[in-house]
Amino acid sequence: MLDYVKMILTKVSFNRALFEKELRKALKMLQPAEVPAFRSWCYEQFARVYRNVLKAVFGHFRADFPIAGVG
Repeated sequence: MLDYVKMILTKVSFNRALFEKELRKALKMLQPAEVPAFRSWCYEQFARVYRNVLKAVFGHFRADFPIAGVG
């Protein structure tokens, strides 16, 4: 799934509104463990153009990460 959402974001990166929409959808689709790597990749690829979008979307995103040894 991670490779798929990366491909989609790359394809829509020409349009700010589409980029933000697909970024939000991607965060809903990914497993919590995939989000840190995805976040890093997004900043590496798109921070020059969409830093404000990334900050807004990732700033409001909250994943319920499992705690090791609990459960």
